[in-house]
Amino acid sequence: MAINHHPQSLFMIPENKQLAVKKALQTAFGVNEFEDIQQLVKGLSGSLVSKITVRGNPYVLRIVTRQDSRDSPTHYFDCMRSGAEAGLAPKIHYLDTEDKISIIDFIKEKPFAIADAKEKMADVIKRLHTLPKFPNRTNYVDAADGFLQKFKASDILPENATKDIFESYARIANVYPRNDKENWVSCHNDLKRDNIIFDGARPWLVDWEAAFLNDRYMDLAAMANFIVRSEKDEAEFLDRYFGRAADEYERARFFLMSQIIHMFCFTLCMVTAAGGKPVDVSNINKPGFNAFHDSLWNAEIDLGKSEAKLEYAWAHIEEYARKMQMKRFEDSLSIVSRHIK
Repeated sequence: MAINHHPQSLFMIPENKQLAVKKALQTAFGVNEFEDIQQLVKGLSGSLVSKITVRGNPYVLRIVTRQDSRDSPTHYFDCMRSGAEAGLAPKIHYLDTEDKISIIDFIKEKPFAIADAKEKMADVIKRLHTLPKFPNRTNYVDAADGFLQKFKASDILPENATKDIFESYARIANVYPRNDKENWVSCHNDLKRDNIIFDGARPWLVDWEAAFLNDRYMDLAAMANFIVRSEKDEAEFLDRYFGRAADEYERARFFLMSQIIHMFCFTLCMVTAAGGKPVDVSNINKPGFNAFHDSLWNAEIDLGKSEAKLEYAWAHIEEYARKMQMKRFEDSLSIVSRHIK
């Protein structure tokens, strides 16, 4: 097969996966080899992702390489299949849970202006959230609490540096609904520019490894980090998603989930980048929240690097601190708390 024809392919296809890849090619296309292969992703998600050419046509070959308790792709293959059937994910040509291999259409990517994304992604998320319910894997707010506790148990920053912020966050954690089944829907849970491919007319969602049943406001708030820059932007985004004007409770839930995401990203990135050592924040570059997300959107930053993770963490915590001072912070806490059952 092509593994023998391309100098880098032995590096790109692990030796223990070469026969499985050959089987995939035979099953999907009736051939024993691909004509070309180019690595697309360096495997930060625990997968090896490559563009392959078969009979002159491009496809994406994904091999799950992670070896831990989550290494079975059964769950996310099912979610991806559901997304593909709904026209949200590229067409699937091959899935094998045992071999942990998938082959899907390759979508040639075009520039995706943020102004266009604000409308198109609201529609995509709305359709995503109407899919048959994915399995329930974890509670996002509980997961955020877990990384907060890991951060507190570390010596990354002095306790007094985060005291006020963590106290205010505790107020959110105390009122935010954790078992609101009405708002638990099928979520992608990793809506970032890397996982959105725009073909010039429509966006496609890829990398479904984090998909599971979750709070609808998680997907909305995560996407808003990139495309919402004003109250007007937010209103247009939410109104398009709901198909009507969002009410005060929906806006309050969205606002508080945004703060949960800020805290989750701050603690997660700090814990993973610091490696258990104290961090001197004076050495962290601080480009600002919107500027950083613009760079992410334009693929100018590699979050696989510790320096970038620290910058990302700081961008989130500064944005959290700014919003903590807003009247809307108190108003949102009050509105959501009144709906606690």
